[in-house]
Amino acid sequence: MSDDTYTPPRVWKWDKESGGKFANINRPVAGPTHEKDLPVGKHPLQLYSLATPNGVKVTVMLEELLALGHEGAEYDAYLIDITEGEQFGSGFVKVNPNSKIPAMVDRSTHPPIRVFESGSILLYLAEKFGAFLPHTPEQRTETLNWLFWQMGAAPLLGGGFGHFYAYAPEKYEYPINRYTMEIKRQLDVLDRQLAEHQFVAGSEYTIADMAIWPWYGALVKGKVYDAAEFIEAYTYKHVIRWADEIAERPAVQRGRMVNRTWGEPSSQLHERHNASDFQTRTQDKLGGSEEG
Repeated sequence: MSDDTYTPPRVWKWDKESGGKFANINRPVAGPTHEKDLPVGKHPLQLYSLATPNGVKVTVMLEELLALGHEGAEYDAYLIDITEGEQFGSGFVKVNPNSKIPAMVDRSTHPPIRVFESGSILLYLAEKFGAFLPHTPEQRTETLNWLFWQMGAAPLLGGGFGHFYAYAPEKYEYPINRYTMEIKRQLDVLDRQLAEHQFVAGSEYTIADMAIWPWYGALVKGKVYDAAEFIEAYTYKHVIRWADEIAERPAVQRGRMVNRTWGEPSSQLHERHNASDFQTRTQDKLGGSEEG
């Protein structure tokens, strides 16, 4: 740890970039930075997103709904490149004033309904289609307990541990130790729950699993922050069992591809407008295409 001690000023002012991977898009004010309308496709649901863990939650949910036969869950998924500041375009800010992905517009209603925050989108879709959210008060509440657990816990994983361990321009012992301790505690909470239940909220696969898997399932499998060895993910055997089981679901495999712009080209589907887009991607893979 550095011997230098930072003394916060009495009044903080934004007079320089904070540094790190996302410094070019961080700012202390809200609102649009440029004019740009959002595209609109032909399906009832319009999704504007990127395949970060929060984005994957929603595309997995949509693909699971379609797998159940809910034709009204057909969607267009447009890529929002947050590294280029596209979330600050005027059209996106109109859908989500908080300028975070994912954001969705339900155009099957009059007027259309905007939905932002990944947990809100999952809950909206579950209630709209009557799926992946149990109906009994006990089971419904337990599912929502874990959905909101994820919404409260994951910022400590992403903005806390992930930032200081993987993205900060300098490595400091105190924040890395502080957030690693908390993430290991969260994993232990999850592991104890999954030791007694097949899925997070009980015996049913629900929106709680869809919310938690892209973050914590990916973490223990080394898919985010390259930190599985650092946090000794192998000790959370029940989380790993659950993560592997969720990953085998065909809808999850499709959902993980949507709006993905990194990794193996065969794992990427930058935009999704029809179910046939996945078949085209598979054919590209078999044909040896290297296009993203």
